[in-house]
Amino acid sequence: MSDAPNSSTPNQDRNTENWFTSWFDTPYYHILYKDRNYREAQIFMDNLTHYLNLPEKAKVLDLACGKGRHSIYLNQLGFNVLGADLSENSIAEANKNSNEHLHFKVHDMREPFEEKFDAIFNLFTSFGYFESDDDNLTTLKAIKESLSEYGFAVIDFMNVNQVIETLVPQEVKTVDGIDFHIKRYVEDGHIFKEIDFEDQGRKFHFTEKVKALTLKDFQDLMNEAGIYLLDIFGDYKLKKFHKTESERLIMIFK
Repeated sequence: MSDAPNSSTPNQDRNTENWFTSWFDTPYYHILYKDRNYREAQIFMDNLTHYLNLPEKAKVLDLACGKGRHSIYLNQLGFNVLGADLSENSIAEANKNSNEHLHFKVHDMREPFEEKFDAIFNLFTSFGYFESDDDNLTTLKAIKESLSEYGFAVIDFMNVNQVIETLVPQEVKTVDGIDFHIKRYVEDGHIFKEIDFEDQGRKFHFTEKVKALTLKDFQDLMNEAGIYLLDIFGDYKLKKFHKTESERLIMIFK
């Protein structure tokens, strides 16, 4: 995402329909999450692509790719990758890494692609952002429509049961000299994270809001979308999913 000043407009409305368009388009989002374990993410993609037995130069869609870090790694593994994200700033940044077999485009995940993919990855809880439950179903249908005949899709979501059980209500995280005051809670079937901080004399407030979708919720949505759930894992090493203990809910379907 760009560091341009106009990308740091504060979002004051907790219930804004597109909270993610304002938060993800600020440099502060990437400052707060700069310490994410990308080596762990690469191991996950190694395990995932091996499990799916993707052919060399398979067409892979990284859906909600952000600045493209994982698209770049998938391309390094030998795949023909398209990274797609709603954030124009993120795609502008990602495009700096484009090559003959790595491309990026601005795209709404609710819309299917004309081209078909051998694999579609929706990684690191990049689902359940929309205000309307109908949009979650629409997104699943769009993923299904964008798969090739023998393609597989993967959604890597948080394990809601474990997240709620271990939720830290309040904490302060200091990154690059900025004190991020973080408040977490569950309300109306969503997990909220409110983020307040000051920088250069300005006060900022952002909210993350994700639908608390359980495995049962996903199964219901997939049944409605005509999707076949093939396998479920509970972490990035592809260990068996455990309802209360697993950190992740990783679903492979077609």
